Amino acid sequence: MIAILLFLICITASSVGAVVGAGGGVIIKPALDMFGLLPVATVSFCSGCTVLGMSISSLIRNRRDGIKLQLRTSTALAIGAVAGGLLGQSLFDHLMEFFGNERLIGAIQSIILTIIMILVFLYVCKKDNIKSKKIDNIFVSLIIGLVLGMTSAFLGIGGGPANVAVLFYFFSMNAKEAAKNSLYIIIFSQLASLFLALGSKTVPKFQWIYLISMIAGGISGAMVGSMISKKMDNTGVEKLLKGLLILIIIMDSYNILKYTVL
Repeated sequence: MIAILLFLICITASSVGAVVGAGGGVIIKPALDMFGLLPVATVSFCSGCTVLGMSISSLIRNRRDGIKLQLRTSTALAIGAVAGGLLGQSLFDHLMEFFGNERLIGAIQSIILTIIMILVFLYVCKKDNIKSKKIDNIFVSLIIGLVLGMTSAFLGIGGGPANVAVLFYFFSMNAKEAAKNSLYIIIFSQLASLFLALGSKTVPKFQWIYLISMIAGGISGAMVGSMISKKMDNTGVEKLLKGLLILIIIMDSYNILKYTVL
């Protein structure tokens, strides 16, 4: 029963994530925390693996969709995200070891994610009135990627709307370009986190059927998301992103209460 629920959550999250470039983890993580189906560390690891599978599948399916993948910029961001992913995963592992309290770590993750999502939501709503930039400096792109990768890995979300907002503002991409390039960046940061967890032997305990169900949901979601994306224009993608942000803020607000009060 839990495996079926995990599959349904992941296919739904990944369908939306594939369209807006959020990866799905930004929905999967708070949703699983809210239902309390798995321990915090297990959720972070399995969510990352799911997002990785979904992102790879989505890019393969959409490689000829006509949306430009800005390799020079996104590769620099991705390389930075790899380093950031390693730092973020290491920070998470050290905090888990230091505090030894999953509820506290879960609360910290939920608070940070809520703040980020509120800021991203406000930006997306006002972005037409904010002059975007067109950064072409590789070093600056590496630093931006580093911050994105570290944040994503620590929160266990894979990437999320923060990636998309950064691509909007710093690189003047439209919604569909940002979505595709975000997924490209997510692949690198998640691979880094996965290899670090395997290399440092900090992979949390989990049941294989749960992980397989989640990854299957992620890959299936990439297929559904690809079909949805082809029927939507940039305006539609932005509206979906706003709705997603509101949902995430609500779930994470509940999770903050759950970990600190309830």
